[in-house]
Amino acid sequence: MGLRDNAKSLRTSMTDAEARIWYHLRAHRFMGLKFRRQKPIGRYIVDFVCLEHFLVIELDGGQHAEQAWQDGERDRYLEERGYRVLRFWNHQVLGEMEAVLERIRLEIGPLP
Repeated sequence: MGLRDNAKSLRTSMTDAEARIWYHLRAHRFMGLKFRRQKPIGRYIVDFVCLEHFLVIELDGGQHAEQAWQDGERDRYLEERGYRVLRFWNHQVLGEMEAVLERIRLEIGPLP
């Protein structure tokens, strides 16, 4: 399965945390910005991205504790291409949504 097919498959099987944050990010609901989900960038598929602001949002479940070095490599790859990467644990999205959205808002900064 190619990267694009894999991304399409991921879009149809969101986790609870992904569905929850997507509700806030989709359809220009968040600060009027366009976010995409499960978007291929280079050799990776990112959970969410605002291309206009080069901002990637990644949600991490329990498995990410064991693969921190892979996440670091992925973050470096994206940062070398000009992206800023924000990572949140699933439990943060599920239990502290306002704080998560505020962190994203602060990262984007004021809009013109």
